[in-house]
Amino acid sequence: MKSVFTIAVLFVFLALALGQPGAPVVQAKLLSSVDKFQKGTTHRIALELTIQPPYHINSHKPAEDFLIPTEVTFEPVPGITFGELKYPQGISKQFSFSEVPLNVYEGTVYIYGSVTIAPDYPGKEVALRGTVEFQACDDHTCLAPEEMTFTGNFPVVEPGETVQSIHPEVFAPRKTSGEKAAVAEAVPPAEEENPFQGKGFLLTLALVFLGGLALNLTPCVYPLIPITISYFGGQAGEKKGSLLTHAIVYVLGMAVTYSVLGVIAALTGSLFGAALQNPYVLIVLAAILVGLSLSMFDLYEIRVPAFLSNFAGGARQGLFGTLFMGLTVGIVAAPCIGPFVLALLTYVGEQGNVFLGFILFFVLAIGLGIPFIFLAIFSGSLSRMPRSGAWMVWVRSIFGFVLIAMAIYFLHPLFPNDLIYYLALAFTMLVGGVYMAWIEPTPSQGKVFPVIRNLVGVVFFILALIFTSTGVQTYVDQKLEKLEASPGAAQTSEKIQWFPYSEAMLQKAASEGKPVMIDFYADWCIPCKELDKFTFSQPEVIELSRDMIMLKVDLTKGNSPEAKALKKKYNIRGVPTLVFLTPEGRELSDLRVVGFMEKEEFLPRMKKALEYARK
Repeated sequence: MKSVFTIAVLFVFLALALGQPGAPVVQAKLLSSVDKFQKGTTHRIALELTIQPPYHINSHKPAEDFLIPTEVTFEPVPGITFGELKYPQGISKQFSFSEVPLNVYEGTVYIYGSVTIAPDYPGKEVALRGTVEFQACDDHTCLAPEEMTFTGNFPVVEPGETVQSIHPEVFAPRKTSGEKAAVAEAVPPAEEENPFQGKGFLLTLALVFLGGLALNLTPCVYPLIPITISYFGGQAGEKKGSLLTHAIVYVLGMAVTYSVLGVIAALTGSLFGAALQNPYVLIVLAAILVGLSLSMFDLYEIRVPAFLSNFAGGARQGLFGTLFMGLTVGIVAAPCIGPFVLALLTYVGEQGNVFLGFILFFVLAIGLGIPFIFLAIFSGSLSRMPRSGAWMVWVRSIFGFVLIAMAIYFLHPLFPNDLIYYLALAFTMLVGGVYMAWIEPTPSQGKVFPVIRNLVGVVFFILALIFTSTGVQTYVDQKLEKLEASPGAAQTSEKIQWFPYSEAMLQKAASEGKPVMIDFYADWCIPCKELDKFTFSQPEVIELSRDMIMLKVDLTKGNSPEAKALKKKYNIRGVPTLVFLTPEGRELSDLRVVGFMEKEEFLPRMKKALEYARK
């Protein structure tokens, strides 16, 4: 009896175990760095994603454009402001179905963010709710993209009440050992790798520095250079070293002012980034930039209020007076440098990175201040400076076209396609080149200025060609990608003749006595593309396909009623899946293919399907 009872218990447990549904591929859990949220305070949060082996999900920035990235979205909550999300970098890993390594998440990863509780938040608890979109694959197949909902409830307390730090293993600064762990676990934002390393960032710094240098040539700044250097000389007496000290202090004052502006723009970046999702905000912003650009063409004049100008230009003695002049020079020169600074502030606000805001505006200030330091060192060169004149109006026009280009940049999401966007930039540069070289009314005096005019025109023309070629190339690449992805694209004598799945095609197979192969695929599926490229393109496979009915089922939008019905009918769990049917419509289950397969393994399955049909 004991043996019978033991066997019965084992059967019960076995039945319960087999009856349990499989665990989800990805599980999401919302964590907080504190046990309670305090009103008027910003707190860090993290979304913990646990990916069940052997699956992985695409990173936030996957290796291929057609892959579905991991995206987290929070639902708005009155009185709660969400900060910028920080995604892990992912790990680069080679899979059997892909030619190139993919950037993926495996195991447990954390996506970091922050929440700011308004001082007047009315509730005693806040419910955070959001969704995470991802696409899971193993080493053979890819599952359909999913959108998972997550929630988290957190108590809210008044300012001054004690809160305790929790989850130190997630939020505390730490260093991981091993390359894979360091990348996959995604350290908190405070320890993130500097994302601005590389040639692209250095080029941005160089352009901002050159922009700062060029702003010295505007009518609001250039006349101030000799006056300011003379002021330094009066303060320093005959001591050249003291003259240089005043110049450095002056430039540091400029650097402090502009760097603070950059940091403020970055700190408000999350609010600004959210606003930029609204097309009306983008249109208003672009209109402001265009309006500022028109002032650069002398259609009207932007003036600083007299009381601000007098405040900034007030004479003060000693190094403190020099520092004060540096801190406030932006007010005096605002009509000329203000539009460029505002455009850069807008860009930094969109990026929302404090380091980027600080360093860009610091470099801008250094570019503005280099002439002052140079002339302080070589004070005798002051007499060799070109006289200010009409040529500075010509320089302002260059910044006018730069501001128009930035307006187009912010309108990018509203363009119907990238081709029109790049052509708009190209047209702006083309008009700018013609205007700066030949139409701008500044008289071409001397021998050097005409050469500079033509050189600037050539630079604008080159930019126009670059934007045009980029737009055309992008348009052609997108068209080719869509053409290659379409089921009917391979209907030539050198390729397999595919047909969209339909009951009519199944009846055609029955009437002609041909077996059927159904390719279940999706646009975001790398193994599917590898099958098309390496297996379905082989001459032997193409030859055998002519005696079969070859059908494709697009599961890119797997939640459509048609896709759901076919997945249920043929028991499809992931893509690619290849199903072979007899002419009568019965599946040859032993021939089913799940995942990528080389020609050598695939050809015998096609031959067996043909043999079944001939029996």
